[in-house]
Amino acid sequence: MTTEWNELTKMTQGRPITVERVRLVDSGVAIEGSFTLPTLAGLSAEDQVFVMAFVRSHGSIKEMEETFGISYPTVKNRLNRIARQFEFVEIVKISPEEEVMAELERGEISAEEAIRRLAK
Repeated sequence: MTTEWNELTKMTQGRPITVERVRLVDSGVAIEGSFTLPTLAGLSAEDQVFVMAFVRSHGSIKEMEETFGISYPTVKNRLNRIARQFEFVEIVKISPEEEVMAELERGEISAEEAIRRLAK
């Protein structure tokens, strides 16, 4: 399986791909549609191994230095290069009152429900 994934990542060269059929091996059930792969799947095989090692080391740069035989700046530079490939979504916290009003605007709750929830 790893060999096939390595070949796929070489073929795609980091370009976005869409999977159109997924088959569950144990049951033989197949699902067809248009599925985008998660961002981590778009990394090269080498970068995926690096990220997995980083997670397994609980983010220890010292352990990464020892595992890969590279210096601290090299670990940091590689992590920064990999991180630039990720598109992060900014999480904006809204108050419970704002959430109630947003639900009301979207028609998910009635005005009476909004009043009841805001009165708490």
